[in-house]
Amino acid sequence: MKLLSNNQSDMMPPDSAFHFTPRHTRRILCLFPEYAWSFATFNYAFQLMGQVKAFMPPQGILFVAAMVPAGWEVRFVDENVRPATDSDLLWADVVFTTGMHIQREQIHDIIARAHRAGKSVVLGGPSASSAPEWYPDADIIHCGEVGDATYRLFELIDRSPGRSQEQKILRTVERLPMTELPTPAYHLINIRNYLLGTVQFSSGCPLTCEFCDIPALYGRRPRHKHPEQIIKELDILAAAGAPSVYFVDDNFIGDPQATRELLPHLVAWQEKWDGQVRLSCEATLGLAKHPDILAQMRDAFFTNVFCGIETPEPVALRAIKKTVNLQKPILEVIDTLNTYGIEVAAGLIMGFDSDTEQTPLVIADFIRASQLPIQTVNILYALPKTPLYDRLKAAGRIVCDDHRDSNIQFLQPYEQVVTNWRRVIAGAYEPKALYQRYATQAKKTYPHRRHHEYPLRQATPRNLRRAFSMLSRLIWYAGLRSNYRAEFWSMFWTQLRQGQIENIFQIAMVAHHLICYAQDCVAGRTHASNYAKRIRAQPTARDEITDGNKVVPQLVRNPTVD
Repeated sequence: MKLLSNNQSDMMPPDSAFHFTPRHTRRILCLFPEYAWSFATFNYAFQLMGQVKAFMPPQGILFVAAMVPAGWEVRFVDENVRPATDSDLLWADVVFTTGMHIQREQIHDIIARAHRAGKSVVLGGPSASSAPEWYPDADIIHCGEVGDATYRLFELIDRSPGRSQEQKILRTVERLPMTELPTPAYHLINIRNYLLGTVQFSSGCPLTCEFCDIPALYGRRPRHKHPEQIIKELDILAAAGAPSVYFVDDNFIGDPQATRELLPHLVAWQEKWDGQVRLSCEATLGLAKHPDILAQMRDAFFTNVFCGIETPEPVALRAIKKTVNLQKPILEVIDTLNTYGIEVAAGLIMGFDSDTEQTPLVIADFIRASQLPIQTVNILYALPKTPLYDRLKAAGRIVCDDHRDSNIQFLQPYEQVVTNWRRVIAGAYEPKALYQRYATQAKKTYPHRRHHEYPLRQATPRNLRRAFSMLSRLIWYAGLRSNYRAEFWSMFWTQLRQGQIENIFQIAMVAHHLICYAQDCVAGRTHASNYAKRIRAQPTARDEITDGNKVVPQLVRNPTVD
């Protein structure tokens, strides 16, 4: 448990205009809700990693924790790491919480627990900002990014921390410039509880994809921090032991010139740390148009980029206004990124109006042709504050049914869409096919990555202990107990003979998660959408994968169909 009296002057940039001087002492509990197990949470891999209990630290609420006025006490609990206790709630004057749409029920649960303890609740973040009407039980809703509404929030709490009879909604009109944002309160977390560290360089995206709520929430003109702010955050994370850091920007190249100005600082930082920390981000396929940026990303040790492919079908890409994916053949773009040592994770969506009976086969063909190990496949969900939501609502096609994983009345039957999704997932993460894609990446992509100048520097006692612990778990769970152990050992000995020890850990850890996730998908134990509201029983980490002889439906293209 981390409990500190906040010293705002230590975390706020010296030129920040945001300074609130309270008259009273308050205790703020920043409480982040648990995620349901899904593709994006990587829960299935945690049993291989010892101390890791959660995917990424939540940037937003850590920013807010850093901004709490000087003299107020702050306690942070991430319920993905441990549940909040009754004593946590009794300690607090006010509970701050946040979350995304998929955490909606967990947010309501936090509000209910806080109210039972007699505490008021402040709710902010993307879900509340997008759909405040979903949360009538919150005492105060903070809509929008940090700014003038945050100042008013602190004034209200300073005046009285208790619950009021009517809900108050505070909307940000004037955002705090990102150059004035504080360093997130990383001191309130144990970074070794997380698979990845996180930083945010920019906010906003210039694209207008029909299904995306980023332009409405954060704007189309990207705003960004000073490079020096990012380097400070990276230093903190690296010193705390983060092996990888993910840039949570909506689009890392939303402003290519700003990215160009940042990258030399990242390259110099990696030289200082000798590439001890892998970097990754989210960007559009337009990244391939900037070879100078790609070269610097390679030198800065960017190893993975998530790209919203959405669909390989051009008709659908035009309909959803994702025309950036039509500027060059998608497979050609992927090959370009691979030549810079960057493995692409593809985001794919099923359920577009243009989908046909052939769409699942087209997606399966794309997965095989692209040879990308990580393919995030979701069924379409209409988010509030998107053109898609507005269009479907006007057509009477928004469905309010908590037993479904999508709120859309598809043109195809709902069950058919979900069945096709399960078949795509089953085929994508069949162990032999998945390990084959990793073998392709190990030959095609990984050799182009930045190499450590002084590799023995990473052989610290702490790193060695962590490596031996992970290796023993990998051998036990993947090498001995799993039904895909033949594929694991083939990869293991191949990479070991080539001296690529790091590849063994990365491939085995991610593959274990993907294979377990796929089997839960086929069994109906997971959501088909990362935005679904409905709650399922949480899967449990299993000692072995027992579905080895289970027949799951696969997608096989009929050779008579072009």
